Order: sequence, then structure tokens, then C-alpha cells
Amino acid sequence: MTATYTFDVFSSLDGFGGASGNWTGYWGKQGPELLDHRLALYEQPQRMVIGATTYRMFAQMLAESTEDSDVRDPWVTRMRNLPATVVSSTLQEPLDWPDATVARGDALDVVARLKEESDVPLRSHGSLAMNRALMGAGLVDFVQVTLFPVITGETGEDPIFQGAADFDLELIDHRTLDGRTQELIYRPTLHT
Repeated sequence: MTATYTFDVFSSLDGFGGASGNWTGYWGKQGPELLDHRLALYEQPQRMVIGATTYRMFAQMLAESTEDSDVRDPWVTRMRNLPATVVSSTLQEPLDWPDATVARGDALDVVARLKEESDVPLRSHGSLAMNRALMGAGLVDFVQVTLFPVITGETGEDPIFQGAADFDLELIDHRTLDGRTQELIYRPTLHT
């Protein structure tokens, strides 16, 4: 049986994965329902798959954070403690991440192998360039977008789908969290 792969990403309404300026984590729009939902989502058995750039970003944010920062939210701690595969040709083990291994090679080959071998679902949070390539290769089963009610036209960073192929999206599930944040789960199909 082939494991499913979910590309899990946070987004502003205008399609950015982050912002500079005075925006805080979650663009300042997190609420208890969102945080509880994220924790429940990451309590399920699964394997994280992240690229080297995202791993470095998470490791740096955690190293620079305090116990009270968004980076230490319970769901993030749970995500960090899940088994993880970091796709990298430059990182060396051991990683500063419990239960993480480095997989060398092309992300397409690594994820195709993981999908065949894993007995739990695969999930990636972030890793934008890697996940755009995986989508183009048909290896992403679900795109889970948590859409925050902000527009970051001047300060937006990391355009999520810039340079991606064209896709048709089938809406699989959706919910509103804290009365303002949307979670949308799609099944992508390459548009031909």
C-alpha cells in the first residue's frame, strides 16, 4: 500500500508563506481552536518530510526562541518529535531534531521510495520548493492550506506556488477555525 503525502502550508490570502515587518507568527491571527486543531492533527502517527532549508529555519527558530514564543506551541513540539526525513545533500547526522534522518538524493526519488515503504502517512510543513517539485511529479496526494485572514502585499515573503506548474484542485475538506482562519484540503491534479 502506498502512503499518502500531504503538503501542509500556512498562507496569507495573497499566497505568501510569511511576511517581514511587524507581523508575528501566524500573522497574529492564531486562536485556541487553531492551536488545538494543529495539536490534534500532529498527534496522529505520521512521518515528517522536510527539505534542508526548512530544517535549518526550524532549527534556528527553535534555538533563538523562548519558552513563551509561538515556535514552542505544543503542536510544533509534537511535530518536531515525530519521525522525520530531511532531504539534503549537505546536512550531516546527527541533526538537532529527535528521530530525524538525512536522506541523500533527489527529493522526487526519496519521496517516491518513502511512499512505497512507509506504513504511516507522510506530511511536510513548509519546504516550498521541494513540495512544488513533488506536486509537479504527482507525488503530493493532498495540499492542506491554512489560510490566514491577511493580505501581505508589501511585506509578503516566500510565495508558496511561484514557479509551480498549473493544477486543478478538488476540495476534499474545509473548516473555519476561531471564526476567521480557513483550513482547505485539496487533491491536486496536474492541469493539462
